[in-house]
Order: sequence, then C-alpha cells, then structure tokens
Amino acid sequence: MYITIDEDDKRPVYRQVAEEIKALIASRELREGVVLPPVRQVAADLGVNLNTIAAAYRELQKEGLLTVKHGSGAVVNTASAQTRKGVDARKPLRAALAQMVLAGFSRPEILAAVDEEIRVLHKNHG
Repeated sequence: MYITIDEDDKRPVYRQVAEEIKALIASRELREGVVLPPVRQVAADLGVNLNTIAAAYRELQKEGLLTVKHGSGAVVNTASAQTRKGVDARKPLRAALAQMVLAGFSRPEILAAVDEEIRVLHKNHG
C-alpha cells in the first residue's frame, strides 16, 4: 500500500491518509477483503503518530469502507459502502467542486479535471 503525505497540504494528515486509501480502493488497488497493514506499521512507514493512522482508519470505518476489529486489523469492505450511494456519497464531491469554483476554475476546467480523475480511477477496470 503506497501512501504519501503532502506537508504543504492544509488538510489534517489523518484526512490525507484516509483519502489516499479511498483512492486506492476506488482504483481497485485495494480490493474487498484485503487486510490493511497494522496502524503501527503505517504510522512508522509514514513517520507519523499512530493515533493519526487510527483516526484515518476510524473515518474510513464510519464511511463503511473498512471493517476494523481490535487485534485483527482493518479489512477493506466496499460492499457496505456501496449501499450508501446517493446523497451521502455526493457530499465530498460537492465540497470538492465548491473548492474548485472558489479557486476560480471555469466549468470546462472543472469538467476536464473530473473526467481525468475518473479515467485514472477506472484505469484498472479495463
């Protein structure tokens, strides 16, 4: 599992980690049933506090993307996340689009960026 942290990013590190894992799940690099590395290992690999990684895993569990069991790790669980399609799933998209509008992106620029991101996510579905 390859995750990077951008120190210039204003988002909290736990959120960066959670979003990197989401992207890996969306691109199918992490599939249903895959056991993620232990919190301690990920924290050590990234050089961050283990509570930061635990917070990322908890966030993903709340979203239904992971099942976390104390002592046995975190397992990718896309099936339960798929049952939450709809309005809940669109909230992050709406927030991201609002950020792009506020940053001055035009509608064509936003659509091109969204199209490119979808292509990247679907590259492994081919």
